[in-house]
Parts: sequence; structure tokens; C-alpha cells
Amino acid sequence: MTEMPSHEHAHQFGEDEQLYAIQTWRYLRLGMIGLVIGLGASVLYEHFKVPSDCFQTSISAYYYTPVRGIFVGALIGIGLALICLRGNTPIENILLNIAGMFAPVVALVPTPDPGTCTSLIVSTQGRHANIANNITALLVVGALALVVAGILVARNEAPLASLVGFGIASLTWLAAVLVFALARHFFERNAHYTAAVAMFLCIVAVACVNAVGYKRAEKSQSIRNRYSAIAATMVASLVVMIVIGQVGWRYWVIVLETILIALFALFWIVQTRELWKPGLRRNPLYQSTEDGGAPAPKLS
Repeated sequence: MTEMPSHEHAHQFGEDEQLYAIQTWRYLRLGMIGLVIGLGASVLYEHFKVPSDCFQTSISAYYYTPVRGIFVGALIGIGLALICLRGNTPIENILLNIAGMFAPVVALVPTPDPGTCTSLIVSTQGRHANIANNITALLVVGALALVVAGILVARNEAPLASLVGFGIASLTWLAAVLVFALARHFFERNAHYTAAVAMFLCIVAVACVNAVGYKRAEKSQSIRNRYSAIAATMVASLVVMIVIGQVGWRYWVIVLETILIALFALFWIVQTRELWKPGLRRNPLYQSTEDGGAPAPKLS
């Protein structure tokens, strides 16, 4: 997980090191955009293999179709990118880490409903064994990541933001372990939906944080900007589609997911364009180089 720098042990990065860091941030953002496009292409390809009016009721239900490989791979890849990507602010960093933790759970705990629209008949047989194996592996990796993060936090005398982020991540992991171990049936029925909602809420919050950060960076008097527009559209879509779902339209979930995923990709397109050269939006923990260009991260 990306940690905040230690002030006492910080050192100035050289020009080449700055460039490597900025390129890494670029590629992580572009990589997530590419994974979203790949997932969309896979779902559309599968749709063209079935009757034209046939869709699964959720993108998650495409796990039970030939889309499964790209669905799982894309979500795990996005989760890793979210964790590795450095946020512009401490709160954004925490939100990205939490969203990244939930993404693999969405991938590895499939929705209980397999749907009926598929070009290849796939049963839910083996779902219990798959979840048991995959989530055990995920929790083991999570435990090792927390141990490493804890050592780094302790060694670098991390600021409060890092301690808060580490605490939230640890509690999230512990809650997952307890529910997985003590209430397996409940976990299998609800973990997918809980993780999906939590991940999207974190992304909406990241968009809101960026709206404020962009306002400050541009020294604007108004919060109305590209990021606030994305966040507002996400919230509006959520409210409207839930209302529509209450009247019985069976495709409200897949439409909502499609809108949110498209806005997720749009967010990263906008941020990639804004931060292509500087890498990160300026804040007090970053200093400008002599030519006023890219920020020089102070990292331990």
C-alpha cells in the first residue's frame, strides 16, 4: 500500500527519479482505462454470441459466461493499480487503497445469480470451493501486505494519515477474516455486493476529493469542475437507477454498473490528462523543480 512520506527521513529525488515516478503514475492510470475497455469489449463480444435482446442482469453475472477470465483479471488488475497509485492527498490515498482492497473480492466472490443469458452453459457448481480457495489466498496475501506496511509505517515514523490508512486496512482485513471463517454462508451470499458497493462509494469519494483539490489548484471560486461533474453524475445515476429498480425493471443493475464503470474510466482519463506532466497535483508535501515543472516527491 502506498504510504505517506516521513518528514524526518525524507530526501529529494533527482530529475531522473522524478521522471520514473511520473511515468509509473501515468501507466497505472492508463492501465486501468485499458482494463475497463477490455472488460467492455469482452462483454460486448459475448452479447453478440447470444440473441440480440439478451443481456445478463448485471456485469457481475458475466462471471458465469466466457467473459469470466477478463472479468476476474480486470478487477484484480484494477485493484492492484488502485493500491499502488499514489493519491494526490492523504484522504485520496486512503480511499484508493480501500477501493483496491475490495476490487479482488468483487472478482473472486461471484454473484449468487448466474443469470440465463450466455453463449455457453456454465453452472454454479464449484462456486463454494472456488470462493474457499481464492479468498483464502487473497487473505494470506493481504496479511503479508499488512505486515510489510506495518513495518514501513513503524520504521519511517509515518504521519497520522498513514496510521489511519493502515488502521482502516487492518480492520477491513480482520472483519473479512472473521466473517469468512465464522459465517461462510453469509460471506458467500453477501461479500460480492458489499465489496462492489464499498468500492464504488470509494471511487465516488475520490472524485469528490479531486473536485476540491482541482478547485484549490486552479484557485477557483467555484467547486463546479470536471471532477465534480463526474461525481455528481455518479450519485445521480445511483439514485435514479435504484428508483427505477424499485418499479421492477430487471436490467437496472447492469445499466447502473455500466454507467459507473464508464464514469470510472472517464475519471482516469481526465486525471491522466491533467497530471500527465506533473504526475501529482501540487500539495505541501511536494516541491517544484527549478523550471517549475514536475513535483519532486519527498519519500523516505
